[in-house]
Amino acid sequence: MGRTHEEILAGLPKARREKIEARAAVLTGEVEGLKALRELAERSQEQIAQALGVKQPSVLKIERQTDLYLSTLRRFVEAAGGTLELRVELPGKGVLQLTGMGDAER
Repeated sequence: MGRTHEEILAGLPKARREKIEARAAVLTGEVEGLKALRELAERSQEQIAQALGVKQPSVLKIERQTDLYLSTLRRFVEAAGGTLELRVELPGKGVLQLTGMGDAER
């Protein structure tokens, strides 16, 4: 019988375990694409469509797009129950939150 994930990690040096756990935390915080985001939010395409006021095929199209207007992305994220924040990291300036981008009212 093979070893469990926990057993394998327990057998590694502490520094290696910490590095693996840190990388796992980064990867866990990343979501690849809007479909994955919707699934993480436990929403169906139909539910997103209803919140956006569009038909389900439009949600499928949005999920497949690789280039979106920020306003579309913001509306999709909000329909999934979330909020969209844009962060910019500039050398010597740190991390800044960019506001007013993608607001449909502007």
